[in-house]
Amino acid sequence: MKVHEHQAKEIFRKYGLPVTEGYPAFTVKEAVEIAERFRKSPLVVKAQIHAGGRGKAGGVKVVKSMDELENYVSSILGKKLKTFQTGPEGLPVSRVYIEEATNIDKEYYVSITLDRSKSKLILMASAEGGMEIEEVAAKNPDAIIKIEVDPFLGLKGYQAREVAFKLGFTGKAVNKAASVFMKLYEIYMKEEPISSNKRRKYSCIGR
Repeated sequence: MKVHEHQAKEIFRKYGLPVTEGYPAFTVKEAVEIAERFRKSPLVVKAQIHAGGRGKAGGVKVVKSMDELENYVSSILGKKLKTFQTGPEGLPVSRVYIEEATNIDKEYYVSITLDRSKSKLILMASAEGGMEIEEVAAKNPDAIIKIEVDPFLGLKGYQAREVAFKLGFTGKAVNKAASVFMKLYEIYMKEEPISSNKRRKYSCIGR
């Protein structure tokens, strides 16, 4: 089952994970109404498709004025966005997600995914966030941390803290990061239909 970014963030919010305020828009008019609701700038507008690599393909834009927002949303809604995951045919953009811009000091990649070769869940993380994980795996595989999750015991706190340490977190940030990882595992187990062949991957980028 695939979900758009705005849908995934609603799930994250339900489980208490920190996410920025944002709303989906299906028309230019809705996008303007959402921007007016924020009463601040800059805002980030993101095309919603089931594929990665949107930023490099022009599907993510920081806008600093209402005119800039209207022009960008008008230019991308109803069009096809081509990324390295969509192939040359691209995918149609039927909605955008508008959220407040945030200052990012450091990005991390973290996900819970299924290793089908071992029939086990994997907590996978990298300090090289902001890049496609496939690119990291190809150029610097040692930068990817993988922890196998026992199917009977589940993800344990010490495993989550181990990953946090390896990512470079220190002090109180270790437990905060570990808490996020544990929440991701909880979301995976509670929100995904019970089918080992259809489990999806939940991931987040730390800011």
